[in-house]
Amino acid sequence: MTLLKSKIRTDNVGKAEKWFGYLLGPAGALLLNAVLGTYLNVYYTDVLKLTTLWGGAFLVVFPIISKIIDAVTNFIMGYIIDRTHTKEGKARPWLLLSAPLLAISGVLLFTVPSASAKVQAVWVMLSYNLFYSFAYTIFNMSHNLMVPLSTRNTTERGSLSVFNQIATIMMSGIIVALIFPMVIMPQIGVDKSKWIMLMSVLSIIALPLTLLEYFFTKERVTLEGGNEENEEKVSFAKQLKAIFTDRFMIIIYLYFLISTIGLCIKNISLVYYCNYVLGTYNDGITQTMVSAIGGIPMGIGIFAVWPLAKKFGKRNVTLVGFIIMAVGGIICCMFPRNMVLVLIGQFIKNMGSLPSAYVFMALFADVLDHIEWKYTFRCDGIAMSVYNVIAVAMVGICQGIFNGFLAKAGYIAPEVVDGVTRAVTQTPAVQNVITFGFVGLEVFTCIILAVLLVFLNVEKNIDKKQAEIKARKGVTE
Repeated sequence: MTLLKSKIRTDNVGKAEKWFGYLLGPAGALLLNAVLGTYLNVYYTDVLKLTTLWGGAFLVVFPIISKIIDAVTNFIMGYIIDRTHTKEGKARPWLLLSAPLLAISGVLLFTVPSASAKVQAVWVMLSYNLFYSFAYTIFNMSHNLMVPLSTRNTTERGSLSVFNQIATIMMSGIIVALIFPMVIMPQIGVDKSKWIMLMSVLSIIALPLTLLEYFFTKERVTLEGGNEENEEKVSFAKQLKAIFTDRFMIIIYLYFLISTIGLCIKNISLVYYCNYVLGTYNDGITQTMVSAIGGIPMGIGIFAVWPLAKKFGKRNVTLVGFIIMAVGGIICCMFPRNMVLVLIGQFIKNMGSLPSAYVFMALFADVLDHIEWKYTFRCDGIAMSVYNVIAVAMVGICQGIFNGFLAKAGYIAPEVVDGVTRAVTQTPAVQNVITFGFVGLEVFTCIILAVLLVFLNVEKNIDKKQAEIKARKGVTE
């Protein structure tokens, strides 16, 4: 297969690779996904008013079914990536295909026709799966593998992990969390045409930026020492057995499962919490304050987290971080309607979340190298597919559960009256569901994660294991 060549030709990671391949390149798709993660459910409940469709069952069942489909396509994609062999690597080539697919499917998500409830339901299900089960699966699998496949150098790998997360946090923590609630959401309200215009622009922007990620990344690990020929002989069953019989990989998956549940419910609840518990509907300030004060540590962490991880270990700083997060969460739980105390709690929580946000992919990459050292072959595609299956399945399950509790508690969607969006005061039952989702659940997940990380000591002797892997392949420093 002949593909356009990477612009990165060096053996070591350079500035262009960091800034264009890992910071700017992924920004378009990550921005689109961040907006969808926060506001797609709002579009379904408040703009399309699907909360009561099929007696409230549609928004409960459809996300779960969709994520089952997504889980299957993630496994298929992992299988395909592990068996893709080109001079440009095995994951990077799929970024080329994902670029146009993201743009097209992103637009279709919001261009739901003004037709019968049945037609709308079919359109929502098809467009949702086209984006999440197909387009974003291809992008996300390829994108997430770039850090583990870029280099074995733990310092360079850690640096790329930080740059990669800066892109994610810039999109979700600055643009979506600050600019959207303060500037954009008060302007578009529940006006469907404005939603379509906004999301079409964001979808189209993702195309050229994703191509930028392709051109400014390089798979050094895949291409070293004839590695791809050896991988081709390894069966899918053998790869599955390897990852599910290794204790470090099992711990990583449990870690991701629990953290994803807490994060998904919190993200889904955010808009509702700011609209109906802490503030008023689209007041332009409450969500901005919560996101800004809570998100300030994420900017500071760009400079602090990796030096701390290098000195004390990625596992250790992440463990302490979860304990700090739990303390901040408890403060929020005690005073959920007090703006000052909630902001203090959010600030503390985000201080604690720095290690898990910035260094997790570097820790995951260490586990992938450990697997290769232990079994003599790599499992990048299948390991990442399981990682993504957990993510997508939990998003659908959490969305369905949250929507189900909202409907059962009696959530009432806002209405447009004389061209103005008006929202009612939700019942105490609805407010309690929203409050637990945003400030309560994460307290429990953080405590569990801190305990779990005690057993994840994969960093011990990782440099020695990497040296043994290179020696097997005859790769010289």
